[in-house]
Amino acid sequence: GENFDQSPLKRTFKSKVLAHYPQNIEWNPFDQDAVNMLCMPKGLSFRTQTDSRDPQFHSFIITREDGSRTYGFVLTFYEEVTSKQICTAMQTLYQMHNAEHYSSVYASSSCSMDSLASSIDEGDTTSLLKLQRYNSYDISRDTLYVSKSICLITPLPFMQACKKFLLQLYRAVTSQQPPPLPLESYIHNILYEVPLPPPGRSLKFYGVYEPVICQRPGPNELPLSDYPLREAFELLGLENLVQLFTCVLLEMQILLYSQDYQRLMTVAEGITTLLFPFQWQHVYVPILPASLLHFLDAPVPYLMGLQSKEGTDRSKLELPQEANLCFVDIDNHFIELPEEFPQFPNKVDFIQELSEVLLQFGIPPEGSLHCSESATKLKNLVLKDLVNDKKNGNISTNSISMYELLKGNETIARLQALAKRTGVTVDKMDLSASLGEKEKDSKLQCEEAELRDYQLNVQLREVFANRFTQMFADYESFVIQSAQDMESWLTNREQMQNFDKASFLCDQPEPHLPFLSRFIETQMFATFIDNKIMSQWEEKDPLLRVFDSRIEKIGLYNVRAPTLRTSIYQKCSTLKEAAQSVEQRLMKMDHTAIHPHLLDMKIGQGKYEQGFFPKLQSDVLATGPTNNNRWVSRSATTQRRKDRLRQHSEHMGLDNDLKEKYMQEARSLGKNLRQPKLSDLSPAVIAQTNWKFVEGLLKECRMKTKRMLVEKMGHEAVELGHGEANITGLEENTLIASLCDLLERIWSHGLLVKQGKSALWSHLIQFQDREEKQEHLAESPDTLSEVALGPERRKSDSGVMLPTLRVSLIQDMRHIQNMSEIKTDVGRARAWIRLSLEKKLLSQHLKQLLSNQPLTRKLYKRYAFLCCEEEREQFLYHLLSLNAVDYFCFTSVFTTIMIPYRSVIIPIKKLSNAIITSNPWICVSGELGDTGVMQIPKNLLEMTFECQNLGKLTTVQIGHDNSGLLAKWLVDCVMVRNEITGHTYRFPCGRWLGKGVDDGSLERILIGELMAPAADEDLAKQCRTPPQQKSPTTARRLSITSLTGKATKPNAGQIQEGIGEAVNNIVKHFHKPEKERGSLTVLLCGESGLVAALEQVFHHGFKSARIFHKNVFIWDFIEKAVAYFETTDQILDNEDDVLIQKPSCKTFCHYVNAINTAPRSIGKDGKFQILVCLGTRDRLLPQWIPLLAECPAITRMYEESALLRDRMTVNSLIRILQTIQDFTIVLEGSLIKGVDV
Repeated sequence: GENFDQSPLKRTFKSKVLAHYPQNIEWNPFDQDAVNMLCMPKGLSFRTQTDSRDPQFHSFIITREDGSRTYGFVLTFYEEVTSKQICTAMQTLYQMHNAEHYSSVYASSSCSMDSLASSIDEGDTTSLLKLQRYNSYDISRDTLYVSKSICLITPLPFMQACKKFLLQLYRAVTSQQPPPLPLESYIHNILYEVPLPPPGRSLKFYGVYEPVICQRPGPNELPLSDYPLREAFELLGLENLVQLFTCVLLEMQILLYSQDYQRLMTVAEGITTLLFPFQWQHVYVPILPASLLHFLDAPVPYLMGLQSKEGTDRSKLELPQEANLCFVDIDNHFIELPEEFPQFPNKVDFIQELSEVLLQFGIPPEGSLHCSESATKLKNLVLKDLVNDKKNGNISTNSISMYELLKGNETIARLQALAKRTGVTVDKMDLSASLGEKEKDSKLQCEEAELRDYQLNVQLREVFANRFTQMFADYESFVIQSAQDMESWLTNREQMQNFDKASFLCDQPEPHLPFLSRFIETQMFATFIDNKIMSQWEEKDPLLRVFDSRIEKIGLYNVRAPTLRTSIYQKCSTLKEAAQSVEQRLMKMDHTAIHPHLLDMKIGQGKYEQGFFPKLQSDVLATGPTNNNRWVSRSATTQRRKDRLRQHSEHMGLDNDLKEKYMQEARSLGKNLRQPKLSDLSPAVIAQTNWKFVEGLLKECRMKTKRMLVEKMGHEAVELGHGEANITGLEENTLIASLCDLLERIWSHGLLVKQGKSALWSHLIQFQDREEKQEHLAESPDTLSEVALGPERRKSDSGVMLPTLRVSLIQDMRHIQNMSEIKTDVGRARAWIRLSLEKKLLSQHLKQLLSNQPLTRKLYKRYAFLCCEEEREQFLYHLLSLNAVDYFCFTSVFTTIMIPYRSVIIPIKKLSNAIITSNPWICVSGELGDTGVMQIPKNLLEMTFECQNLGKLTTVQIGHDNSGLLAKWLVDCVMVRNEITGHTYRFPCGRWLGKGVDDGSLERILIGELMAPAADEDLAKQCRTPPQQKSPTTARRLSITSLTGKATKPNAGQIQEGIGEAVNNIVKHFHKPEKERGSLTVLLCGESGLVAALEQVFHHGFKSARIFHKNVFIWDFIEKAVAYFETTDQILDNEDDVLIQKPSCKTFCHYVNAINTAPRSIGKDGKFQILVCLGTRDRLLPQWIPLLAECPAITRMYEESALLRDRMTVNSLIRILQTIQDFTIVLEGSLIKGVDV
């Protein structure tokens, strides 16, 4: 027994299987280790006559590697120890224990009573007499009892029937009269003569004293589930249960916690039943035996149940991973959810509908948690009255709800030791004669209670199933059937997309997306779709068959247009029929099994000794009668299916083993380790299991990073044949969240020491502490943790530059620690991952974190993933591949934080004044807002400022007040950098700012482009993404004003192409989903935007020769045109065409005048830009172009060959511009500030 400070009676000892019948069944081999562990998860225990020794029932489940399940039902009771040796051994243990213990008791009179039997009254704690009485075992005075279990193992969970059968067996052993027949007869009967009820039928068989009933749902009903959901809802309450259900659907790690094994099973089985048509695909151990606790660091989704020891609360529980854990404390009605947790679609209506069902059955939706003794006593009284009341129905409404709550628990005396259970206990009935009398009275009521449990079960399940039939009513149209035959599908399973996720999500109501986008990434959803695809070649999965038939039904009932997804909540309409079908089965028995009968046994065997479960005679139980083997039907169908598969695969020319291997691999894709093996845990087995985990994590990392890359690279990837193209912001968020979850799981595998809930953040903090200590020692600012970004500093021809930003893991952590918005460690870890991804440093940072090997060794066990050299390298390499794409997952999520920016203005020194006397200002705008006008300190070209996150930067307005003698200023570009994420934007200018120079502009609007990060050399060698394609910077602006006069002008063909391209880009922009459109400003005013393209058109053949050294601008032509329109306006011409154009002339003049009178010192080219932007927004450009082309000024200002003077070109230009009239264009504030039209 471990735990030596416990008194010997409190310790647990090693249990073993004494006998099992039959020895083996070919399709269901007996797993000795697992059965032993699960029948007595804590091990063997001893009691004396002073302890309570009520029998306790629990059930368990064994899941095999291939996912098939076997159920076990166990009744544990206490038997008197007859062996003298054992009794003496116990006495010796006590003497040793007491000798140690009393010395300490004398030392402190207020000794803690925790270690003593919990049955001690709270009274006079220090009285030694009491101590001795309770804490001793005296061979002459006390009787010693030891625990023993009887267990039935079945392929289907007929819990209620097995429970009744076991209780009757137990009663036969303990009652005064021997049972009617030897026990062997009953056991032989249930093993060999009681068949499985056929689907849709009910069956009655005979126990020792009374018949037992079981029933099975028909082929089109929901599959069998015999665990009362009533209990699960009472234990957790509706709200908690729905939250837990959501966690299970999203495949988080679920840990159930309770003192009672049966509660763990009830909740686990209840929740997994509700998943229909999906199935839990990962580790499923509803009762985790004490010897398997190290499984809690399994780095995979799991659903496990942990038995809580009395008196230990949640805070004492040290769990290796909590970042993605849903912790369910069943006994205390309490559930701890992971962070960033999406709500189940239509949750409020859903809960409302469920609570209506519960209330019909008299169950309060908030659950009923009655732990207090008084409540238990009160209930027992009420129950006694009911049992004696015999009027059954005529109870005042007041007590009826009480009665409803008690229903169904009365079938079995719910053992006093568990009085804390649902609070629904029957007084301690000795299971003997008196029970017989009581049962006669309450027989009907018991069965009725059972019937109600069945009806409630099926109705609740219908409500859940109905949610999925509504949500996935048209899932079939999104299934991608790409393979011709099963073989090719299975071989390419990993590379193939089997569900069109993007289109499916586009069809869903907006509020459902956070949940659905994560749900369709789960393994259970993938398996469901796989089953759908496989059903072309194989028999349909039973769950899928039922689900599909329901969807067909919906289709027949409501013929709604399949394209319209509604978020209107549709209630379940099949509740009545469901309840009726169960009722019919239970009212009228379809089959009755053979009665137990005398077997051909040797005389004198099967003799009866009260209170002892006899050693059964194994030869009569080894085999059944040859003709009606209970399992014949089952193994025959399995055999038939196997044969069919064999023929099928031979027909396909694939040898069977290979085929099986493919099938297995394909089916277990992504869930390499579904089930821990419950066996004797030799170090080798543990190592093997952990090795599988490590391999699984690596594979998962490979798949996730590949998926993130493919999604991000979008169209290029599609051309390379990687499946679907578009990724929405939502999908990106889902993928990043699942990457965060994967990292947390990797960091918690094999973890020894952890602070807080996040394993990753805990490691980072420890790393930070160590580094900071070293920094103090070194006292030099430039230590290891800071890797300066190479010698390369961004220079421009003026020598002004941005100082380099250090790459520092610690610095990035400090940024996150300074964000007051994030309150938890898990949140900080996630923010840090997002920031590192955005900076393309995730792999590098983690490499640096893991390079501190002494720290890693201190924090992790030898078998942990992070201690496997080779896998760790590969893992970092997979993460490195993410540097190939640009993420904005930090900037776009933390939109309200304050961010420091640094800006530098780079003048062209050669041509500009060295000093300027005017006062410059700048205003930076981004997708989320702008800074407002900020004055720049004179002659200081660099400044830092802090403001709320601007998002991706779009424009910079720069200008000055033209004061002083040296006011003119030639600016090459402006650089702005986000100091947290390191994103640097360049805003090219290349023009003068000043009166009487260039176009006389005192302010300009510059359009930004994101610079490719200049990474340090070795990093650059590993992965260099080609820089974003840059058009030659401001050459076009300079060529117009021809600073040098040498620029080449584009020809007519190139200009027309440019216009087509610019318009095309705008159209594409609007065809993308809204969340990922990027900046429209760039498409309008950027390098190859619409404004630039139109400028080229207007410049073609423009006589801009310098007349008396004065440049002529397009704006001059536009002003001339306005002057002409305004004069002709007064001379009323009778020509029709002028009349037709009247309104557009008016608006044109109005807009130009508004721009001219705006209170901004914008130059002529700036004004032209505003005019084009407004004309595009208000859909007026196509009307204005012909006006300008017909205006007389054109002959004076344009050569004969100019594009604007060619009718064909003008017409095609108008047609092109008309294509953007269907879109609603919203202009950025900075473009049209102060222009009032």
